[in-house]
Amino acid sequence: MKAMVQSHLNRFTLTHISLGRVGRTRRIGLLASGLLMGAASLSANAGSLISSAEYLDYQLPEKIQKMCTERDNCPEIEIKYLKTNHGWIDKTVNARIDNLVVNSKPTESAPIKTKSSQEDVTAAINDFATSQFQDMPEEVSWAYSLMVTPDYLGHVNNFELFEINSYVFTGGAHGMPYSEYLTFDLTTKKQVTLDDMLIKGKKPRFEALAHDAYKAWVKTVADDVSSYEKSWPFMLSDNVTLTETGINIRYQHYSIGPYAYGMPVLSIPYSQLDKVIKPHFIPK
Repeated sequence: MKAMVQSHLNRFTLTHISLGRVGRTRRIGLLASGLLMGAASLSANAGSLISSAEYLDYQLPEKIQKMCTERDNCPEIEIKYLKTNHGWIDKTVNARIDNLVVNSKPTESAPIKTKSSQEDVTAAINDFATSQFQDMPEEVSWAYSLMVTPDYLGHVNNFELFEINSYVFTGGAHGMPYSEYLTFDLTTKKQVTLDDMLIKGKKPRFEALAHDAYKAWVKTVADDVSSYEKSWPFMLSDNVTLTETGINIRYQHYSIGPYAYGMPVLSIPYSQLDKVIKPHFIPK
């Protein structure tokens, strides 16, 4: 049985020109270098950005390769790294990708908390592949999956927007997808967080707006907001991105709802964010 990545992503339209995409190519053992073209931004407020993603060139340990080939259940390993015409963005995004590969339990927060070397990444993937044959009976035919890939979302004003998606499957009813946003300021050449977007002292107001958005979302999946919130209480995530119409807040599985509800996105329109976020984050 092949584990497929589950997509629960609410996309939004930004001003950009797609340069095309190549489909996912699965490799058993060796993942040859590939290219996934992203998009180019053409705007008076943002410089042209060309984005692509390249496969990690990884070889399964010889012992695992032999064993899984005989059983026809080699682990699916698909790690991609970002490559743009802004090296400082690549450095931050790819460090986070390494971090997600090495750490099996991502958090709600986008900022990188630890750094992982390429040796750490290789060791983590080797351990992941090896654990399949330590944990599973010989007669099991399905395989583990580990996938991490960056995506370019476009831009708002002078901010370039990216998303990292990952998926881990180690058996059971389903795998575990994960998604996080990353925002970069081309002017300062720095990653932007929710706190950077907010006017000083306005976080409580933003949280109240997010709570209102949460209650509106709950009404789409449950009959009674109060009862639902007792089981799945509201929490503020700092996993945010800019859109043409407002700020989107992404939640992971099980954060504010059961797995079946996917990764909810709460949206706060800019009309509610005046004097809450700094003016230069609102589209011109």
